[in-house]
Amino acid sequence: MLFNSLEFIYLFMPAVLLVFYCLKYYHWENATIWWLIIASLFFYAWWSPIHLILLLGSVIFNFQIHKLILRKKSLITLAIGISANLFLLGYFKYADFVIANINSIFGDNITLLEIVLPLAISFFTFQQISFLLDTHNNKIEKCDFSKYCLFVVFFPQLIAGPIVLQKHTIKQFNRAHFYRRIFTNLSVGSTLFIIGLFKKIVIADGMSPIVGRVFSLAEVGEAVPFVAAWMGSLAYTVQIYFDFSGYCDMALGLARMFGIRLPVNFNSPYKAVNIVDFWRRWHITLSLFLRDYLYIPLGGNRSGVWRRYFNLTITMVLGGLWHGASWNFVFWGFLHGLYLAINHAWGFFVPKSKLVPELIGKVISHLVTMLGVIVAWVFFRAESFSGAQAILRGMFGYNEVYQYKLWQALYAQNPFFWYYIPAIAALIYLAPNAIELVGKYKPVIDFNYKSPKFSIVTRLISKSLAWRPTLGWSLSLGVIAALSLAQVYRLDELTEFIYFNF
Repeated sequence: MLFNSLEFIYLFMPAVLLVFYCLKYYHWENATIWWLIIASLFFYAWWSPIHLILLLGSVIFNFQIHKLILRKKSLITLAIGISANLFLLGYFKYADFVIANINSIFGDNITLLEIVLPLAISFFTFQQISFLLDTHNNKIEKCDFSKYCLFVVFFPQLIAGPIVLQKHTIKQFNRAHFYRRIFTNLSVGSTLFIIGLFKKIVIADGMSPIVGRVFSLAEVGEAVPFVAAWMGSLAYTVQIYFDFSGYCDMALGLARMFGIRLPVNFNSPYKAVNIVDFWRRWHITLSLFLRDYLYIPLGGNRSGVWRRYFNLTITMVLGGLWHGASWNFVFWGFLHGLYLAINHAWGFFVPKSKLVPELIGKVISHLVTMLGVIVAWVFFRAESFSGAQAILRGMFGYNEVYQYKLWQALYAQNPFFWYYIPAIAALIYLAPNAIELVGKYKPVIDFNYKSPKFSIVTRLISKSLAWRPTLGWSLSLGVIAALSLAQVYRLDELTEFIYFNF
């Protein structure tokens, strides 16, 4: 079930909220938790009932390993638990990828298993691995099964994150928290949900036809003209930004309706002044997971400069592989690892120049960062290396500048594209993000990450637009919701979130 589907908006969400608040009214704490578990399992089973068995089996297995670790701290038990999780992830996500590469390298003809990737397996696997590690490191003393189960399957964050650690949500599953500030939770939560729905349906999906047309052209070996290549790459840069941002806002909003705050996962990454800043803002929980459970155990920056760059690159390559079983994802991760290494090396080896004013330096740094991000997105979106290369050849002027018939086709799909891009850029750079809009009401768990101070214009806009439970805001959100739902009705088929099946 998708957050942007009519059955979710009109049936599932209202029904779950209604029963939830009825149980809250009678102060039935355990029933409240079990209701959310049942609703979450139904939400998951809507996609594939058979894979619900896999999810439940994973939850039960990991909880038993957790109890064994509590009883006796054993590296063997921890290793068994982590290995089982990684084996499950590896089998379902990478088995066919490995077989295809063996066939390609050795000329074999091993039949592919054609495994259907279980929904959210990357997310609930990482989440449970972190739980076992926290148990072993004495960060968890006791956790009953119902709260552990809800920690894993809670539907707002189950499908595409954020990657939640036990310290974030389990302590929130108690009566005192559930029964607090009902009106505030509902109003803040619905505000975030509506904003996220608009981002996904109107902005992100509005870019989808151009992205599909240009990248499909590249995959069949056609030369992609300069203008079309930039249209496709810019459209995808916008699409993935608002698709993922929209999902994160909707997840935060849904959780807040139930009185739960999730960790921040998206914080205006296209405002980043360098690639390190970008990864502090894009998929924040994945970045932190990779840092704490992979980069630091590899040695981090403790073993010298060059080992640090190697650790960064390996971490990002594995992060790319986490996104999907494709060499394009691996190369995307490698590029970002390379970017991070260059960023750190620049700061280490190159002294700050006083010849370039600080503001100009930040603008240049930002532009270079965005160019690198856009180039990397081409590999992330393309289905093959040849497709990505075709787009990049067009972007960097190796093909003709313009092709009339293709331009007509792209114009028909979005005649206002070149007007949208400046407007969307203004929205990204000047407007506050959804978290900043409702910041007074603390919509997310504090990650001790302080947003850099942006321009005076941005701060003034943020202050003047700050959300409050007023009639004006209610009417505005009503219009935004109506526009989004009208677009849902117009669509022939709902598009999934880009991170839906990672």
